[in-house]
Order: sequence, then C-alpha cells, then structure tokens
Amino acid sequence: MPSVGRGRSADTQGDSSSRGGRATSFNRRPRGETVSERLPSLVVSIVTYNSAREIRNCLRSLSRAAQGFDVAVHIVDNASQDGTPEVIEDLIHELSRESLRFQLARASTNLGFTRAMNLALDGARGDAYLWLNPDVYLQEDTLATLWRVLNEDITCGIVAPQLLNPDGSIQPSCRRYPQHRDVFFEAFGLSKLLPRSRNFNAWKMGDFDHRRRAEVDQPQGACLMIHHRAASVVGPLDERFVMFFSDVDYCRRVQRAGFRILFEPAARAVHEKGASVLRNRREMIRLSHRDFERYFEKWFPNRRYRAANLVTRSLLRAILPIRLLLAR
Repeated sequence: MPSVGRGRSADTQGDSSSRGGRATSFNRRPRGETVSERLPSLVVSIVTYNSAREIRNCLRSLSRAAQGFDVAVHIVDNASQDGTPEVIEDLIHELSRESLRFQLARASTNLGFTRAMNLALDGARGDAYLWLNPDVYLQEDTLATLWRVLNEDITCGIVAPQLLNPDGSIQPSCRRYPQHRDVFFEAFGLSKLLPRSRNFNAWKMGDFDHRRRAEVDQPQGACLMIHHRAASVVGPLDERFVMFFSDVDYCRRVQRAGFRILFEPAARAVHEKGASVLRNRREMIRLSHRDFERYFEKWFPNRRYRAANLVTRSLLRAILPIRLLLAR
C-alpha cells in the first residue's frame, strides 16, 4: 500500500518476530528470505486494544487460513493494558513460519483506530491487503475464496466475507452510504420499527439478503480484502476519522476511483462484533457521533447541503446525552 507519507511514528516501538530481538523494519521481508513466487502475497493489518482474549483465536484462525499465501501480518497495539502485546509475542513464537511472518509495533498512547491502521499499512507492499479486526475468526477457506473472487474481475477493488455471530447465525454487515435522513430515522426509531423497509432502514440495508453475492456500497470494515490495484490509487485512510467511518470513507473513495466492492457469502468469518469497543462503550459513542459529523462535512460540502448538515449535526449532538445515559 502506498506510504502514508511519514516514517515510523516516534511514539511506537517495533518488535521483532522473536522475543528479545531488535526493533525491525515494519514493512519488508527480512533480506535474503525467499518464498515461492507462485504464492500470492498478502499483507494483513490488525489494530489491537485490550484484545488479549480475542487475539489468540484470531491469529490461530489466520494461520490456518493462510495456507497457499505468502503472508506478512502487521499488528499495531494501541497501548493495551491487559497484556495483549505479550499474548501476541507468544503467538508469534508459536505461529511464525517462512510464509507467515509477523511484525508488532506498540504505541505508547492510544492512536485511535485510523491512525494505527495507517501505521500498520505504511510502506507495505502486497498483491492484496486484508483489514482484520482482532475479534474476527477466519474459516480455513476464507482467504482463498476472497482472493479468487477479487481476481475474477479486474474492476473489483474490495471483497468482503459473510460475517457470522458466534452462534453461527448471519450477522448483517453490509450498508449503503448514510444520508442525512438516515440519522433522523435512527434517532426516532423508525429504522427499528420498520427494519426491512428500503426507505426507513436503507442505510443498514434491512431489505438486503446476506445469503447472496452482490455489489454493495460498504461492507463492515472488520474483514476486508483489498486488491493492490485499488489500494495504490486510493492511498491511506483519512485520519480526520479517529475511530469510526474511516472504512465508509475508504469504500466511497474506492468506488469513486472506478472499482467495485463485492460481498461474497461463500467466504465466511465469525465476528464477535465490537468486543473491544464495548469495553469502553461511552467513549466509543462520543467518537462515533463526532466522526459521523465529519463524514457529512466531508461528503456533503456543497452550499446546498449546509442546512442539512446543520440539522444533522444538531440532531447528533441532541441525542448523544441520551445514548450516553442508556449506555451506563
């Protein structure tokens, strides 16, 4: 992926793939190491924050799904306080092999999801890039299926799997790009009152069948495979979005660049759905409202949207205290 435009962040530390090793370059295979050219190269980027419980299953599932790929796993830990980096180091020692290499960078402070993801992607080079949340567990054929679909059509820039709840039920994960009216429908409960309505629940696609392949606007960013031809055009995530909507923004930029985004239910992954986010729910609600405002400011900048942006911003700020109260 193209460089974010800065070197290694001064507030991170690089860890080698063996305990006690020196800090290493964050983006390149060690000099002299070779992997068969027939293996497609995949850069997997993971941002962790207090993810010690989830990251074991995540990385072990990735190891099983990575057969047939040359994989570099770039992990940025956002100053976890539950021993997540130590768990990752143990897993690196357990799982590393010639075609599966790990790099861990520790941030001294919580950088937020978007900045940390950009750090994980900075300077990385691969045939494709996988954004992976630490609470997502891949099936053995998930990566192979996504890679096949990504290469069936040269216009495909992103492909996403069907996400499952831990009980095996389908987790709705595709959305249309939000419009101003969607905030109104969410705030006053109309989207929940009429969950299958194309009008009142258009944003969260209550009318969509998650059992069929389709071209969509924005699959959930918990697990996305992005072809290098799209990543090289679009560049890094927009850091004006601290925690939320950077994936929505990225998908809009991919589509604006002329690429398609596909949802492929034949590829599956289990998603615990915001395990880390729920541990700090009130702060995450604040950030989601702020990033939502920034989304409308960016994508509806014209004067004719000024009133709609003002009303939407006012509504988001009005309902924020209520959501914070209910989140206690």
